[in-house]
Amino acid sequence: MKPGSLRSHLLVLIIIVLAAVLLPLGVLSAQRTLEEVDELSDGRLAQSARTLEVLVRRIGVDQLRNQRAARLLVSSVSDHPQELIVQGRTYESEVGFEVFDHDGMLLLATENLARLPNTPAADGAFEDVKSGRYTWRVFTLIMEDEGITIRSGERYDSRHEITRALWIEHGLPTLLGLPLLALLVGWAIRRGLQPLETLARALSRREPGSREPIRLDHAPNELKPVLDALNGQISRLESALERERRFSADVAHELRTPLASTMINLENAMNSAQPHEAEAALVAARECLMSLARRTEQLLALARLEVGAASGPRSRVYLGELALEVIEELTPLIGRGGVELSIRELPAELVVEGYGVALGALLRNLLENAFRHVPAGGHVELSISHNDDEAVIEVVDDGPGIPPERRASMFTRFQRGLDTQGEGFGLGLSIVQRAAELHGASIQLLDAESGPGLRVVVTLPLA
Repeated sequence: MKPGSLRSHLLVLIIIVLAAVLLPLGVLSAQRTLEEVDELSDGRLAQSARTLEVLVRRIGVDQLRNQRAARLLVSSVSDHPQELIVQGRTYESEVGFEVFDHDGMLLLATENLARLPNTPAADGAFEDVKSGRYTWRVFTLIMEDEGITIRSGERYDSRHEITRALWIEHGLPTLLGLPLLALLVGWAIRRGLQPLETLARALSRREPGSREPIRLDHAPNELKPVLDALNGQISRLESALERERRFSADVAHELRTPLASTMINLENAMNSAQPHEAEAALVAARECLMSLARRTEQLLALARLEVGAASGPRSRVYLGELALEVIEELTPLIGRGGVELSIRELPAELVVEGYGVALGALLRNLLENAFRHVPAGGHVELSISHNDDEAVIEVVDDGPGIPPERRASMFTRFQRGLDTQGEGFGLGLSIVQRAAELHGASIQLLDAESGPGLRVVVTLPLA
């Protein structure tokens, strides 16, 4: 057991609780037993006095008084008890009686009580009388008609021996039982915590990157929620690590080409002797840097969606206002590409509950993808409507479209269409899909209803 461990804490707490319960119970039980012993001993004294009363009545008071001159003493034990006792011990010296007449003259007594002082006491009273080195418990019985007083007594050391025996009887099992109980409780705690040790061993043997859930045979019911939560946390952690690894690899792969092209064009410009060749190389380098900036922006947008967009609280988002903001932001791209944008339906009061940044990225990338894949003079149509309790976003273009067999793979990062005229990097639909996942939305890639082209439909729940 390690200090401060759960096992030691449980053991200490259980022992404290047991001691707090058993020790007071033992003390109370011993006190109650001693009270009963005292009552029983007092009852025995009273009973012996009553018995002696009957004997005195049968002998007769006159006969006892006639024998007073002879100072008859009835001795239960002589001055030399060893002469009468062969083996063992006798308790006769610890009990005795006295008989007095109305003048206080001793008529009859056992030898051990013969010198006990005669103290006045009421009929049926108990008192403690000191005689020599002993204290006696004395019961007084008065025969009023005959003028006789009978006193029966018992030495307190006799009762003390019984008391010590009772304390030992009640206390010794508890004192001896607590250490044994501690050992048994420690064993029980070890057995009870064994599933935790099994879980720790399973975690230590787990291979990095493994998605296999942890399973424990015969796991207790209290540990099953922990296992479920742990497996869920491991799965989410592995997914996050996998995304980070994939994202790092994608970034390294996708940024390598524009960086290399930029460096080549800059070196060509520096080494060229002709001004027009240097200018052409610098223009090409500028275009490479612009491409690198766009690609970096998309990668950062995807990273923000994956790790940061859902970290804050949801809010009410007006899709009409958000769409107008996105269209205004994309106005230079629309004008440069010579593409016509039409808005079929854009209700102002259509509200969803979600993340404005993610929904803005969704709309922006849907429109950017359409603009980049539509030839000059083409047409893109945006529509935002509602159907029962759902909002429907549609973006339709008259570009080359996507064959049905390739549509499922288009959500993979850096997956581009078959056309080469677009300047995208295959990240747009990945961003759209991630934003839709954050809002429980669905995405469909369909054929345009009128002629060639692509129709993207995003359905998400209303607020």
